[in-house]
Formats: sequence, structure tokens, C-alpha cells
Amino acid sequence: MGEMQVPADALYGASTQRAVLNFPISGRAMPPAFIHGLGLVKEACARANEQLGHLPQAKAQLIRRAAREVAEGRLDAHFPVDVFQTGSGTSTNMNANEVIANRASQLAGEPVGSKRPVHPNDDVNLGQSSNDIIPTALHVSVALALARELRPALRHLQSALEKKAADFGGIIKIGRTHLMDATPLTLGQEFSGYAAQVAKAVERTERAVRALRELAVGGTAVGTGINCDPRFGALVAEILSAETGLEFVEAPNHFEAQAARDDAVEVAGQIAAISASLTKIAGDVRLLGSGPRAGLGELRLPATQPGSSIMPGKVNPVMSEMLVQAAIYAQGNASMVVACGNAGHFELNVTLPLIAHALHEAVRVLAAGARQFAEACVAGLEADAERCRELVDRSLMLVTALNPKIGYDAAASVAKEAHASGKTLREVVLARGLMSAAELDAALDPSSMTRPGAGGVGGVGG
Repeated sequence: MGEMQVPADALYGASTQRAVLNFPISGRAMPPAFIHGLGLVKEACARANEQLGHLPQAKAQLIRRAAREVAEGRLDAHFPVDVFQTGSGTSTNMNANEVIANRASQLAGEPVGSKRPVHPNDDVNLGQSSNDIIPTALHVSVALALARELRPALRHLQSALEKKAADFGGIIKIGRTHLMDATPLTLGQEFSGYAAQVAKAVERTERAVRALRELAVGGTAVGTGINCDPRFGALVAEILSAETGLEFVEAPNHFEAQAARDDAVEVAGQIAAISASLTKIAGDVRLLGSGPRAGLGELRLPATQPGSSIMPGKVNPVMSEMLVQAAIYAQGNASMVVACGNAGHFELNVTLPLIAHALHEAVRVLAAGARQFAEACVAGLEADAERCRELVDRSLMLVTALNPKIGYDAAASVAKEAHASGKTLREVVLARGLMSAAELDAALDPSSMTRPGAGGVGGVGG
């Protein structure tokens, strides 16, 4: 294609420079975590080729050293290709091949660009195609991000919520369904639900990692494995498993592994579910802390920054707002992956760079958001026990406990009269002579309503 001018200090070559000129689209390079994963894959491929006798030890060692520098993020500045590029990610694969080959030349004392002693295609890309290596790097890098970033952040949030559930165990508050008063529970019980949601989110990250265990490596151009040792894919997966501590295997069907991105879509679904959980928790904390005088006010949220440029003393639930936005962003990226999953034709899906960008962005932002929410909000939450008790005492839904004693219809009539007259439930029941004072006090004890099986049996509705 003729000569191409490449920056003198660049480790990449002509293929990468053409991609830089061809795709000046977003100004966003491929995610660093993806590039690091690609470095791990290239190192594993060099090891496999050496073990299989296809690469001399000296060449393999140079490739491995250079690829390790890519994996460690030491060469990030040499990966400039835009996310919006060729849909197979060929430009990024060649970017890696050129950087590794040129860095190998440096390590061997040869000039950059000489292709001595390592050639970017013949040696670094030996037994590989962009069509199997980019999907492999996608699975490896996203699995690592899930296991090393998102899962620990969620566990941290789960631990913070579990601590608050224990701290708030003795505080009785009114429950709410349909945003309306319901029967009592403890604030600890409410927070135990949030902690359980995050525990399930942790499990979802684990399922997402498992969904990415099959690797396309070994399929080369269209899944047939042309120009590739048939032992290569399994060996690369074995090396990557040992390197990362995650379980990877060669895909049993390379045509599926390269033509479809269904595994990535499955991961996007788990991310969407995790985002929904975090949105629910952040939203509830924000509402429970609304006020301080004209809202629910059951929680006191940590004051992290001034809330208004015009209203002195105002403090806003900024950490909840941050997490809601992070979750919406992650859900948007997950939806993008689903759309990309529909874009495969015949033997290749051609939205691989965008899938990599979307999944890494979702994982990165969710992990950072969950960790910051745990540390800057949940850890400092305080309960207003008096406000919780006040709202319980004022609630008409304590009448539910009277169903087994006086029946649903009579209980509904009592609640309506109490609401219309401003009287308490106790005053109305005693005035009607429906129950004795002692019996009524026992039935209307809020603490008894927070225990499983309390209040006898009877119909329950929302």
C-alpha cells in the first residue's frame, strides 16, 4: 500500500498508523484493560508456539518479554487505535503485533521497524488470526475485570450493608409497599434485603466469568483452524488458566465462538441485573434519608459536600445520585452489547471493539461506583430511631394485626374511621368494644409484627 510515515518514537508500525488515519472517530482508544488482556494472550501464544516447536526459544522469549510489558500496562501509550475501527479488531491485533515485534527488536539491540529478529505477522501472530484472537482477548480481559474489579467492589458493599443490618436490628420502622404505609419491620431487616441483593450481584459476576470461559483461539480465520497446530488452542487456554487463576478452555465449536457473541450478551444481562440492584438500593437510601424535616428522615446520610450554590446548609444524597447514574450508564452499555450481539454475519461478528469498550466501561464504572457508595455513604449512615418510631405509631397499617381477631372488614372500618377522625386505632377499637385493652395492646405491639409468623393467619395483600 506504499510508504507510511510513523512517529519516530512510536513502537507501532505502518498498519497501526493507517488505522489511526482511517479512524479519527471518537478520540477513544481501546480500553487499557482490553489491551492488557491482549498482551496476556500474545504471551500465552508465544509460550504455546515455543512448547509446540514452532518458535525458537530465543524468539519466543523476546515475544514473551515484550508481551508481558503490554500486559502490565507499560506500553499503553503505543495503542492509539480508535474504538470505532474495523469490526474484527484487526487494527488492534496488528497494533499489538507491531508493538511487541518492535519492542522485541529493542530488547535484541536491533532498530525499531527492522522486523529483526521478530516479525509481527510471522512470529508474534503465528497460528493466529484477528478473528480468533480478539474474541479471546475479549473473554480473558472482561473475565479478569469482573473477577478482580467488580466482584471485590460488590463484596465490599455487601459487607458494609451487612454491618448496617446488624447495627439497625433493633430499630422498628414502618414498611412501605406501593409507596404507601404497610406493616412494620426493622430497619435491620430492610438492610438485610439490600445486602442479599448485593450478595446475588456477587454471584452474578461469578456466573458472568463462567460464561466467558470458552476461548476462540485456535480457530484462526473462519473457525477451521487453518495455519494453526490443532493442539494450539487447548494449550493457550491451559496457559491462560494457570496465569490468571480463572478457568479457560478452548471452545468446543470454533464456528460458534467466532460467528456469535452470545456469551458477551449473557454477561451484559448479568451486568444489567447488577445495575438494577444497585439502582434500587441507592434509590431507597436516598428516599429514606429525605428531609431533613419535610421528608421521611428515617436515615441520616453522611454530609460529603455542600448541596446547593444558593441554599445555605443544604446537603444532598450525592452518593446515591452518583450510583444511580453509574448504574444507568452500565445498563446503557449492556444494551449496546445486546445490539452488537445481533450484528454477526456468517463466520464473524464485526462489532468486537465496541463490545470490548462497552463491557469494560460497564464493569469499570460499576466497580468504582459500588466501592465509593460503600465507603462514602453506607459506612456513615445513621438511623433516626425516634423518627422511625413516630411513623410507626402514626401508621394505620398496624390494623393488619387485628385481622385474625376482628376480621378484615371490621379492621378496614376501624382504619377508615381512625383516618377520618384523627383518632388512634386503639381509641376506635376500644370505643366499639371490639377487643379488651390488654388484648388490643398485645395485638398492636409493633415488635411482634416484625417476627416471622406474627399476627396469626389471614389473607395478605399488597
